[in-house]
Amino acid sequence: MHPPNSHSADEATFVGQLTECQLPLMLYVRALMPGDHAASDVIQQTNTKIWEKRSDFEPGTNFKAWAFAIARFEVLNHRKQQARDARLRFSDELEVTVADELVALDDDLLQRHAALRECMKSLKPESRELLMCRYASSEPLADFSKRVGRSVGGIKVTLHRLRSKLADCIEQRLVTSGDME
Repeated sequence: MHPPNSHSADEATFVGQLTECQLPLMLYVRALMPGDHAASDVIQQTNTKIWEKRSDFEPGTNFKAWAFAIARFEVLNHRKQQARDARLRFSDELEVTVADELVALDDDLLQRHAALRECMKSLKPESRELLMCRYASSEPLADFSKRVGRSVGGIKVTLHRLRSKLADCIEQRLVTSGDME
């Protein structure tokens, strides 16, 4: 059984040894990971692991050797993680395919946006105003319906009809513009 306060004295000694070992530990990890920007993360992980395992350290033994052994295992763990992550990288061919798809997606969105603008012009002014006011606002539908003097159900039905009309108009415009190309 430890005398009172011996636990805090042991912990203070441990913290002192850990603090004293920081520069050598950093140099050791950086030597094992030359040019790797993740070395700082591995050093941090090593310090965390050393702290977690502090009760395993035998006072009077070589603290630096014990800490370096933990650091070596953390470097190895990091390398294993990198190897696993490397398997998840995309091939150059897949990256080109994805990039091409994104370009096509952007073109499609631009065409849809242009069609939406034209379709909005074809709506009655009061319908266009209702849509613009509703979707420019973040207020709850109940508050919006009170503000415009209509029932919630009536607003829902009108908005649904307008959205359907716009969707049909957009699709028709895209089909028509596709026929011209």
